Amino acid sequence: MKTIKKIMLVTLLVFITAPYATAQTYNFAVVPQQSAQQLAQLWQPVFDEIHAQSGIELVFTTAPSIPDFEQRLNDGEYDFAYMNPYHYTVYSQQPGYRAFAKSAGNLIQGIVVVHKDSHYQSLEDLQGIEMAFPAPKAFAATLLPLSHLRNDGVEVEPFYVRTHDSVYLNVAQKLFAAGGGIYRTYNNMAEEVRDELRVLWESPGYTPHALAHHNRIENDHASKVQQAFIDLAISDTGQQLLAKLGIDQFEAAEDANWDDVRALGIKDN
Repeated sequence: MKTIKKIMLVTLLVFITAPYATAQTYNFAVVPQQSAQQLAQLWQPVFDEIHAQSGIELVFTTAPSIPDFEQRLNDGEYDFAYMNPYHYTVYSQQPGYRAFAKSAGNLIQGIVVVHKDSHYQSLEDLQGIEMAFPAPKAFAATLLPLSHLRNDGVEVEPFYVRTHDSVYLNVAQKLFAAGGGIYRTYNNMAEEVRDELRVLWESPGYTPHALAHHNRIENDHASKVQQAFIDLAISDTGQQLLAKLGIDQFEAAEDANWDDVRALGIKDN
């Protein structure tokens, strides 16, 4: 009987003192710029590595569309999220997401793509066309191109096709004359799709997507996740995972990093 009690006590102590025995599980949402399946394949291995290094378990999630993603951010459904710069300026105010990291040394640029065989040579040539965009509030892929088009006096009819991938596919198949995107998602497209496209225009650069946590997350947990993301670039495994995302490394970030986006004065209509 004493032996059994000793075994039970040792077992209990192992569970109590084991690393990360009390680790918390959180959801981590990624803005749906690509299909859910593709995003899960890219991001869940990253989250698994974050778990291994920090003890904080992150479970991949996304939304059917960017507007659905926005609504869920607004409702505070996500514990952690990877969101575009404009989203961050909105949802940092309400419900209160806090940036903790961003891609290091990179700026995000909006691009306009056309079919490789098209005659378009400038934004002015797009006057009056139907143009594909992922969603109304996609910062670099929609808001930046539309802003520059309007500033140049060019009127287009926007159609929203839900994801960046859909934009590129629609233009490659000549269903739309042009579309808005960003270099990271464009470069992640299959080569046979990119071979049918060319970049007509690119915007100036702005602070890129934010890795952010809801303000309900404990500071200690948020700090562990932040450090694990930053440390990805240190290991061979982490570098391989980052390469698949098209990111060299993450660096610490703070709210003021997105003041350049706020200065654009984009309104949440």
